[in-house]
Amino acid sequence: MRVFVTGATGYIGSAIVRELMDAGHTVVGLARSDEAAASLRAVGAGVHRGAFDDLESLRTGATMSEGVIQTAFIHDFSNLAAAVETDRRAIETLGGALAGSGKPFVVTSVTTCLTPGRVVTEEDAPDLGSVGAPRIGSERVALAMASRGVRVSVLRLPPSVHSSADKHGFVPRLISIARAKGVSAYVGDGLNRRPAVHRLDAAHLFRLALEKGSAGARYHGVADEGVPFHDIADVIGRHLKLPVTVISPEEATGHFGWFAPFASINNPTSSALTQKQLDWHPVQPALIPDLEEGHYFNFGAGSCD
Repeated sequence: MRVFVTGATGYIGSAIVRELMDAGHTVVGLARSDEAAASLRAVGAGVHRGAFDDLESLRTGATMSEGVIQTAFIHDFSNLAAAVETDRRAIETLGGALAGSGKPFVVTSVTTCLTPGRVVTEEDAPDLGSVGAPRIGSERVALAMASRGVRVSVLRLPPSVHSSADKHGFVPRLISIARAKGVSAYVGDGLNRRPAVHRLDAAHLFRLALEKGSAGARYHGVADEGVPFHDIADVIGRHLKLPVTVISPEEATGHFGWFAPFASINNPTSSALTQKQLDWHPVQPALIPDLEEGHYFNFGAGSCD
């Protein structure tokens, strides 16, 4: 299958590209820059020049392909509304280009758009009161494409997609904050749970969703249903040789900054239906064993700059 991938040179997208190619698919990645184009060619992937906010380039890339995987997102939390609108318009354009074709279209969403405080499943609809609520519109636009003859599915990812290649995600952010503050902190009792998945397991699931996903389906790329935040803070504290400290909810913003809602959320998430429907079985290290391996604590690994 000829697959068009947005975000193809990103942290998750680059792993998806390799997963697809290893399975015999032909991959064409969206590339804004010469550097991105060169990195795609270096692994044997095709290049489609354009940008995530260049709708004509997205339309052309999708039209020339037999399937699309959308992983791109502009992670600009200072202007989240604009980033979300760009995402929504991109999904609408990609899906529109595939309308009536029955071709697969896999769209990335987040587990944090679901109701916090209980174990959520693939059958749960997004919650407007959730931390991830700004991205609900994109998920709705994507799933609406099923009625337009697109084999679209939404793949919700957890806050932590971890691996030795993770330099700017959830764990590096926590490590950076701990180093800056001199303590590894958790909020309240620290029992708020974090779902997680290894980057390579996530990439494998994207391929399975492309190959076997059902129109209108929602899948969860979750291996760890919920790791207590206290456990994560404890590992970080031990490896950095820093005290592990409890802070109150009122102190969370002062300590974690804009990251406070993500440090406080209780987001346990099941992937039982996904594993059954797509025969997906995570095999990579879980979050805590991956942390214990120590690669996150190498010089510079905790920086989010």
